[in-house]
Amino acid sequence: MAQASTIYALSSGKLPAGVAVVRISGPHVPDAIPTLTGRPTLSPRVATLADIRGEDGSVIDKALCIHFPAPKSFTGEDVLEIQLHGSRAVVTALLDRLATLEGFEPAEPGAFTMRAFLNGHIDLTAAEALSDLIVAETEAQRKLALANADGAQRRLYEDWRKQLISIWASVEADLDFSDQEDVPDEFGNAFVGPIGMLISAIEDHLRGFAAAEIINDGYHIVVAGPPNSGKSSLINYLAKREVAIVTDIAGTTRDLIDIRIEIGGHLVRITDTAGLRDAQDVVELIGIERAHSAMRQADLVLLLDDGSNAPIDVPEEGMLKVYTKADVVDHIHAPRISTRTGEGVEALVTHIADMIDEHIGVFDTIPSRARHVAELTSCLSSLKSATTLAEPELIAEELRKAADALGRTTGAVDVEELLGDIFSRFCIGK
Repeated sequence: MAQASTIYALSSGKLPAGVAVVRISGPHVPDAIPTLTGRPTLSPRVATLADIRGEDGSVIDKALCIHFPAPKSFTGEDVLEIQLHGSRAVVTALLDRLATLEGFEPAEPGAFTMRAFLNGHIDLTAAEALSDLIVAETEAQRKLALANADGAQRRLYEDWRKQLISIWASVEADLDFSDQEDVPDEFGNAFVGPIGMLISAIEDHLRGFAAAEIINDGYHIVVAGPPNSGKSSLINYLAKREVAIVTDIAGTTRDLIDIRIEIGGHLVRITDTAGLRDAQDVVELIGIERAHSAMRQADLVLLLDDGSNAPIDVPEEGMLKVYTKADVVDHIHAPRISTRTGEGVEALVTHIADMIDEHIGVFDTIPSRARHVAELTSCLSSLKSATTLAEPELIAEELRKAADALGRTTGAVDVEELLGDIFSRFCIGK
């Protein structure tokens, strides 16, 4: 899909930097090469050192220039990438020069990736995965985003859609030949088995979204316990900075305090809470209620026990009791930790990492966004409806709706209204 304009942007991030990369994409790139470099052409996909010149012919900077001729480029258009020194003055001078060229305009967020999609170089799931890869904070997020950017989701959804279209075609053929006397009776029910297999496969796939949510949003741990049991000390120890106030005065923590750390390659959100006790202070009571609310929503509750044997009303499910102040009290139970000496903390972190791995399980290709879940759920609904119907015309219509829902996951059909929302989330230059 040809674009009338040529877009440009800084693609390498915040300045100043050792190297800055300015990306240019569009039909005017071949004409811009001699204008910018003084060379008639550049060897395709070869880094060439050239003087980048301003409108008056003066040298802006010496830069490495790489020309990716269409269609063998990220966007499918002619692309020129200029690698120059990453000072604000140098990059501003180049961007100002590009603004003077006819047909050139600054790129909006996600504009390069949108052109790659519109030119058929990537599908919507890959575009979303690229966005996730850019903001990935952990190893698990990187692996999930990279697998989907490489087309894992697209291949799975396209395979399902091909199977579905084949079933749909069989039903349509049944309609065309329904007046023929020699058509076997079982012909009209031949689709039931294949549809059932598709339903099972999609349902299994959807169950993986729980793992994707944990990978992308973080495994949520709530640290709970009576006052002065070491909750804030543990939070500070794990964060490696003073996040929460630590004193000997009971009830210091009144509100929820969150930190984000990486454990075993996974993003983990840890919440410090108010000490659990029979309090009279109105503000402290609000904090305790918020603590109970956070525990109900957590993936794991770390219940800290300092040996005081204070009665704590917390659910047993999803709870791990941890004995604290191991350097003061010799507990016979495990796990036990001391944030003063560090005893047992690394073992606790390793145990938590194992729990997260067990919770997530081994994942291959899983739906990474709520949008995918919504479309796949719509597909499932139509498939299940098709298995309950007797009229071939109605069955064919449900199969068409199911195929369209699968097509929307990859952007094969009817996604214009989604494009602005998806690509606006990218940074400029991508």
